[in-house]
Amino acid sequence: MTENKKSNPTVLIPYPGVSDDPGMQDIFVYLRPESNGVLVESVMLKAIQNNPEFKKRLFFVYLANVPGDFILKNHITEGHYALKMKFAVLGKNLFTAAMKESFTGRFGEDFVQARIVGSFEALRIFSMKPSELFEIWVPEEDFAVFNGQTVKKINDHYVVNYDIPALLHTKNREKDIAVMILRTSLAYREFKAIIGQMEKALHEAGILLPETPASRVFHYSKGPFEQILDGIGYLYTPDAVHIQLEDLSFSRYLASRSVEFPEIKGLLDNPIILYRGTDGGLHEENLYTYTLEDSFDGAYEKLRTIEAQVVIP
Repeated sequence: MTENKKSNPTVLIPYPGVSDDPGMQDIFVYLRPESNGVLVESVMLKAIQNNPEFKKRLFFVYLANVPGDFILKNHITEGHYALKMKFAVLGKNLFTAAMKESFTGRFGEDFVQARIVGSFEALRIFSMKPSELFEIWVPEEDFAVFNGQTVKKINDHYVVNYDIPALLHTKNREKDIAVMILRTSLAYREFKAIIGQMEKALHEAGILLPETPASRVFHYSKGPFEQILDGIGYLYTPDAVHIQLEDLSFSRYLASRSVEFPEIKGLLDNPIILYRGTDGGLHEENLYTYTLEDSFDGAYEKLRTIEAQVVIP
């Protein structure tokens, strides 16, 4: 039986291929399923179009609607959040030695004795729905991030990756995700001004409450490696063929510097890395955090300092 084409991505602006200019970055922006898609998209686009400087240095090179049932069928969310999924299921069992030490330093509680649970176990303990766990607000001192994994203290438990159950919830099956690529010569510090304008416009339109972060409505790639990760999940041809890692701008940039594609994929699969710092010591960090808001050149230079990866089973 031929698959219903309505369940495939609808590409409105086809991806033109990689940019050969290392000064241009392909930053993905996509709306989360819980957002009011059409209205949010309109408000965000106006924030860009109303600024002449943004228009000169930022170009839309891809726009698509990806149906929720397509995302679920192809396990895109699970692939995108593969490491966070593991921690959400197994909780403290996956913490590295460095993470354990950081946990005790941050919360002042012995790691072994602390009630640290994955978010799926937390749903059972608290008798909560995924959306209820996602919405719980805690003060800053009860929240931390270790190697890209969030820990939120709720009552006397520490919940790892509280957001994952909500991201996987089947209620999103009927909701499309609007995905776009903004190809830009703006540095991230400049691009964040665009994000600020979008957030302001969403607040003024009443879409976001003053205390609600824009990340509840839309996501954007926060570094070159995250650009690759976003591309692996959400970049398709008009015929719904998935565009491969080899055809993404930062991947091609790395390949031109003798970083092979399997090595790039391996870094994405196991993003907890050990790098040699300027102090000469080895430091553990999440790859996406380590290269946060870097240029292509900056991310490549940091890649050269990586000496090992931590493989989470």
